[in-house]
Amino acid sequence: MRLLDPATQPDAIEQAARRIVAGGLVALPTETVYGLGARADDAEAVARIFAAKGRPSDHPLIVHVPNGAAALHFVSAFPPVAQRLCAAFWPGPLTVIVPRDPDTATAAAGGQDTIGLRCPSHPVARQLLEACANLDVLGVAAPSANRFGRISPTQAVHVVDEFQDAGEGLDEVWVLDGGACEVGIESTIVDCSREQPVLLRPGRLTLAEIEAVAGQPVLWSTPEAPDPAAPKAPGTLASHYAPRARLRLMADTQLDAALDVLEPELLAAALREPSHPPKVAVYSRSLWARRAPSKGVVHRSMPGDAATAAHDLFADLRELDALGVDLIWVETPPDDAAWDGVRDRLRRAAA
Repeated sequence: MRLLDPATQPDAIEQAARRIVAGGLVALPTETVYGLGARADDAEAVARIFAAKGRPSDHPLIVHVPNGAAALHFVSAFPPVAQRLCAAFWPGPLTVIVPRDPDTATAAAGGQDTIGLRCPSHPVARQLLEACANLDVLGVAAPSANRFGRISPTQAVHVVDEFQDAGEGLDEVWVLDGGACEVGIESTIVDCSREQPVLLRPGRLTLAEIEAVAGQPVLWSTPEAPDPAAPKAPGTLASHYAPRARLRLMADTQLDAALDVLEPELLAAALREPSHPPKVAVYSRSLWARRAPSKGVVHRSMPGDAATAAHDLFADLRELDALGVDLIWVETPPDDAAWDGVRDRLRRAAA
């Protein structure tokens, strides 16, 4: 595994671009999460992504492009609603699903006749995509740089932890270090391939923001009320983003009640076996303001605003998982549009 740092290695971007052009795998930073990238027009390179992640080959990947002109290379049509959304939110944390050119990126699209496209805003990602385009590779397929269904990485060290010494040639993954991701959860996905746009995955962008730009109502396909006609899209399975520990979403009153019952037993176990990790971690916004921490429970505070909570979410879950706890109890986020992305990730992690 090779770690490339543009801050200290002047040729890091060029090395990464040539690696991708040659068909290799490079994990790249975006403003949302780190992606595991390969050239989107090479079926063998794309197959390496699926193999590395353990991801089903019919589960499509998002293709990252440097600009709107490059996006046109992958489409058979670019619907007006998609054009409006991209004009407003690109570069940025938005993926649009549009009709695919049948002669392009079939493997990256999971064999579907649609394709997901995104133009990221992270400066390192943009430099890499532009360097690839200069070498005639106009798109980089890049799902999150983690094993399929697990917690997405938001720092280069998370990618190293995910693939280092993992066998099966995964040490051949190169990692382009761009620091911690700004947003922290994956992009908003909007299906623009049909008559009415459909929100398939919430992110930083709210439904109201999307509708204001779309100029028409946008449906929302949720795990509770899925759109049966929607194309497959990344991160929309009922179970996803999951730590190794079992995660459960609970209201703060439920957390209080559960701790009242179990805390004495957990404390006794901690005193009896002090070298063993606690079995339960609690990740809450409001609980610790009124409840004293206990040695039998790992305590972590969830940020009180949605943007910071999104930024910290995956890093915090990885940290709790690394402690070896069996259970992670998470306070349910507020029922507010700004929290839709965080709530979506936690619901899927708990599924």
